[in-house]
Amino acid sequence: MFKHVFRSLLLILLMLPSGVLLSPPARAQQVAVEEFKLDNGMRFLLVPRRDQPNVVSAGWVAKVGSVNERPGITGISHFFEHMMFKGTDTIGTRDADRDAKYRAEQKAVRDEINRIVWTKQYDRLKRGEIADAWDPANDTQELRVLRGRLDALIRAQQGRGEGGPAAATIVKDEFDQVYTKAGGSGMNAFTSHDLTCYFITVPANKLELWAWMESDRLNNSVFREFYSERDVVHEERRLRTDSTPTGRFQEQFDAMFWESCGYSWPVIGWPSDLNSYTFEQAMDYWNVYYRPGNLFGVVVGDFDPVAAKAFITRYFSRLDPGTKPVPPVVTLEVDQIAEQRMNAEGDVPPAVEIRYHTVPAGHADSYPLDMLSELLNERTGRLYTGLVEGRAIAGSARTASDTRKYAGLFSFEAETRGEATPEQLEKAWYEELAKLQAAEVPERELRKVKNRVAAGNYRRLENNMSLLIQLAFFETLLDWQEINNGPKKYEAVTAADIKRVANKYFAPANRSVAVYRRAAAELKSGITSGAPSGTSSGATSGAPSK
Repeated sequence: MFKHVFRSLLLILLMLPSGVLLSPPARAQQVAVEEFKLDNGMRFLLVPRRDQPNVVSAGWVAKVGSVNERPGITGISHFFEHMMFKGTDTIGTRDADRDAKYRAEQKAVRDEINRIVWTKQYDRLKRGEIADAWDPANDTQELRVLRGRLDALIRAQQGRGEGGPAAATIVKDEFDQVYTKAGGSGMNAFTSHDLTCYFITVPANKLELWAWMESDRLNNSVFREFYSERDVVHEERRLRTDSTPTGRFQEQFDAMFWESCGYSWPVIGWPSDLNSYTFEQAMDYWNVYYRPGNLFGVVVGDFDPVAAKAFITRYFSRLDPGTKPVPPVVTLEVDQIAEQRMNAEGDVPPAVEIRYHTVPAGHADSYPLDMLSELLNERTGRLYTGLVEGRAIAGSARTASDTRKYAGLFSFEAETRGEATPEQLEKAWYEELAKLQAAEVPERELRKVKNRVAAGNYRRLENNMSLLIQLAFFETLLDWQEINNGPKKYEAVTAADIKRVANKYFAPANRSVAVYRRAAAELKSGITSGAPSGTSSGATSGAPSK
């Protein structure tokens, strides 16, 4: 029924002439969520609905992301995302005891490698004898022998060594295979600055399998391939950051913009930290952030709540609540008191990005800031009509209001068109901003944007997985009830609110500017590339990885 209600309302909104879209939309659909808590502290959000018969989207969230890290272990939240697909003593191995022996031997060798690199190689680096302490090309003979021994152990565990397949203890991707054979689909995960989420869609009659599988990996993950998997993460970093035209520029801009808080390092982590994690550090992290009190589950779809609660209680109750409390995030972002600028040259199209510090999720000003961004975006927004169509100086232009758990930002990004320069785009942004600071947005314009936002809220509720992901973010950043309360707060935003926040947060001293120019060599060769990557409102790392 809900599906048809949504489609009817959206169709009406899209088909009516723009002049008719001036009255407030109907009361937003309320998502009915049943909260359920186990004795060990783990909570579950249950949303039974029949829109997609016989399927259930289910997942769980660890309320931990890169903001909870520190120098030395940056990227470890994302690394855990990889580790959690490697199996347990039940799944992912042919011989749990022999597999444990391989892991212990690998740990001993890798600990010795770390010790030598952190002492001798780092000393050589400081003396200028080598340029990279972790590069195997700079290894001493002692290190070469140790790396060879570690590689031999890894290959044997995988069945690629001297013993051949018979020596293997790993069953690759068995976690995925079990789900796929049972009709599961879309198993994946993602890590953001504030949370890590694991999810899948299964047939309704396989919900018990999900409860057993997920509780098993939370109860008994063995971090198999702990040392070889960092090569996979390095490759992911290379593809998403090092090999893209603006990836490393964006990292530098982030580190400059976020002066003091944990958003200053990339979700994927700094390279030297990726090399350095120890098994002890991983276990310490696990025992703090992957215990029931810091986890919650979300189940959305065609299921019986009574049966679901029985499965959840039976399997997830076995999780040990642990004894180490989650430490608070205490280092907050300091006020910016002077404009910052970064001038970047490379194989990039001329472009500009301008950021301002704003507010965290749930702050009263976050709603008018989001609405201000909506006023500027889309083909009917002020940026497209003013910079792309009107002045014809931008090939693309957009803004993003990115409110995270502990801080927020507002960004403007645009790429030049024709002979235009980044300086012209920057000047045009200040002119558009000055209009918002000087006069209130006309009610007609604001009403049209509110209607578009309301339609988008309906659209995002239609799909089970989309609803699961929204609940994951809302429950981590604020409270799951924001999915019902948020639309009313956006509807309540006034033109005066928008003018007020435009004047409050967009001061010159609060801005950081990144200007991208094509280097002279690229100009001569005529090389082209994509636009600089922008700040995502979803705030996730690269694509979820298994």
